[in-house]
Amino acid sequence: MLNTILHGTPTKQPALLIAHGLFGSGRNWGVIAKRLSNDRQVIAVDMRNHGASPWYDSHSYPDLANDLAATARAHGAPLDVLGHSMGGKAAMMLALSNPGLVNRLIVADIAPVAYGHTQAHNIAAMRQVDLSRVEKRSDAARQLEPRVEDPALVPFLLQSLDVAHRRWRLNLDVLEREMEKILAFPETNARFDGPTLFLSGGDSTYVTSDHRPRIQGLFPKARFVKIPGAGHWLHADKPREFEAAVRGWLTRPLD
Repeated sequence: MLNTILHGTPTKQPALLIAHGLFGSGRNWGVIAKRLSNDRQVIAVDMRNHGASPWYDSHSYPDLANDLAATARAHGAPLDVLGHSMGGKAAMMLALSNPGLVNRLIVADIAPVAYGHTQAHNIAAMRQVDLSRVEKRSDAARQLEPRVEDPALVPFLLQSLDVAHRRWRLNLDVLEREMEKILAFPETNARFDGPTLFLSGGDSTYVTSDHRPRIQGLFPKARFVKIPGAGHWLHADKPREFEAAVRGWLTRPLD
């Protein structure tokens, strides 16, 4: 079972399940999850091979969807489900493979398509940190900074560093080996007929108009909203606007 972080208590509203992106954790979503828990329980998970969840030898989207399905069943499915990036693909796969477990779906800045970029260079950067010389997080930061192209990624990656035990809370071996699967999306003829919001950053290129036919074929009730001034990490770039969009979608009547 995935490690879960619970915010709030069960109410008459469906609980919200949050699935984070690659190299993230449920803790990354703490502020937004806490704010959204004022009228419903929010369940932030650590995805497999991340955080405090178990490590496995595979990292395919059917596997990730099965993990989310088990969590949803344990917390009174159907749930509302929000996933960002890798977590968004896992959330889509959950809805397509187990539609009865998902009430409303929110997909944050990702499409059900294969992407051409890779995150292998960031795995290489983390591997190059000499953990034997790390006494505090700033020691690791000094080693990571020259190896990571985007300075904003450094503090994000360091959230997955267990300084006390000098280890990464990421299964880097499996994530590197399964990178092709993480970048891809499984071929499927399934579809999810529930309400689905594709919420994207206005400055991001992860979800484009070219993706819409594929999205609408799998999610016929898809709606599209962009948050101006936000990039791929839209929940961090524009947290209040992101929260407002999510809250609005969760409180709208079901079609």
